[in-house]
Amino acid sequence: MKKVQKNDRIGVITNILTNNPNKIYTLTYFCNLFNCAKSTISEDLDVVKDIFNNYHLGYIETVSGAAGGVYYNPLMTDEQIKEFTKELSQLINSSDRIIPGGYIYMNDLLYSPEISKKIGMALASLFRGVEVDYIITIETKGIPIALMTAMALNKPMVVVRNQTKLTDGTAIHLNYISGSKHRINTMCLSTRAIKKGSKVLFIDDFMKAGGTAKGIMELMQEFEAQLVGIGVLMATKVPEDKVVKDFKTLLWLDAVDENNKVVDIYNNK
Repeated sequence: MKKVQKNDRIGVITNILTNNPNKIYTLTYFCNLFNCAKSTISEDLDVVKDIFNNYHLGYIETVSGAAGGVYYNPLMTDEQIKEFTKELSQLINSSDRIIPGGYIYMNDLLYSPEISKKIGMALASLFRGVEVDYIITIETKGIPIALMTAMALNKPMVVVRNQTKLTDGTAIHLNYISGSKHRINTMCLSTRAIKKGSKVLFIDDFMKAGGTAKGIMELMQEFEAQLVGIGVLMATKVPEDKVVKDFKTLLWLDAVDENNKVVDIYNNK
C-alpha cells in the first residue's frame, strides 16, 4: 500500500468519526487502515481536534487504556441549542401551520433529515452525562427525532406500539390514561425489546399533560427497566400541573389561536 498523505488521512478520519458518533475507534484501527505508526495517527487526531474545537463542530474525545481509542461526540453546547431552537420556533410560529382543531402541522419538520438530525442532537445534549442503554419512543411522529437521538448517542432505538404485530412475538400490554383527554389508550412492547435492568431515555415529539410519558414510565417498570430521562421537542404551558414532573423540552407552546391564526411558541431563552 502506498503512503497516504496527511490531508487524505485527516479527511478519512473525520468522515469515519462523524458518520459514527460515539463509536470508539482504536488507534490501531487507523494504523492498519493507513499503514502508518500510532504517533502519526496521534498527530492527525490533534489536528482534527483543533478543527472541531475552533469551529464548534462537536468534540473529538479520547479514551485511555487497553480498550481505549477515539470517538466523535456531536453534542451541542447550551448556546448552540438556544440558537437552533430559536430558529426552529421561528419556523413553527406561522399562521400557515394551523390546521382545523387547533393543531400545528409539523410533519415537514419532523421528517426533514436535516432538521430532525439537529433536533436529535439537541435532545441528546440535554442528557449529556446520563448513562443510557436504549432510546425509546412511541409510534409514530416521535420516531424520526428519537432515531436521530439514538444515532447521536450511539444507542439502539425501541418503538412502543399501539398494538402488537405478529413479528413482535410475546408482548407486554399496558393501558394508560391520556393526561389531556382522559381517554384510555393501549401501548405494547415485545418482551425481547429491552433487557432487564436497562436504563432507558424516552423521546417524543409533543407533551401536553404527560399521560403518554407516565404510561411509558409504568411500562418500563414491567420490564424492570429504569427510565432515566424524558425529552420532548415541544411541551404545552397548560396544564402546568403535568402527570410527570421531571422532563426536558426544547420548545414551549403557549397558545394556538385558531380564529386569529396565531401560534405562540418559544424556546428556553
